[in-house]
Amino acid sequence: MDITINLKIDSGKLSVVLVTIALVLFAFPLSALAVLGGDVTSVHSDKVRMKGTLRSTHTEIYTVHEILSPNGTTVREYISPNGKIFAVVWHGPFIPNLRELFGQYFEQYSKAAQTRNSIRPHMRGPLLIQEPGLVVQTGGHMRAYFGKAYIPGMVPQGVHIEEIQ
Repeated sequence: MDITINLKIDSGKLSVVLVTIALVLFAFPLSALAVLGGDVTSVHSDKVRMKGTLRSTHTEIYTVHEILSPNGTTVREYISPNGKIFAVVWHGPFIPNLRELFGQYFEQYSKAAQTRNSIRPHMRGPLLIQEPGLVVQTGGHMRAYFGKAYIPGMVPQGVHIEEIQ
């Protein structure tokens, strides 16, 4: 039995559909997310977006908001006393949306990762990016990913980088 399906798509209609989809996607601002370098006020929207549970831990120097998603991935957002997110950490079976987590720092991260891949295209293993104003460490394997990103200039005085995990 041979089944053939012929689809005729008018390129003008396809363009309208694609533009509409793009506009809908951009109508939901990424600035509403708690992102690296962003403000703490939107942590609860992250919880809703990730459909996760939120747990907060307070220290004398910073606060950690931990969101556990139903798929098992945990995201921790480290907040300084002035309410800014200076670090994000993740681990679990799936990599979270790094564009959303990194916010304005995503392009810097992406360019640095591409540069590393162009210099060493077959390099495997963890990724370490140390750029001015951004440090990212990622690694793992299928169903066991981890990562950490922080802004060195925003880390509160007295916080040791090793504490961010």
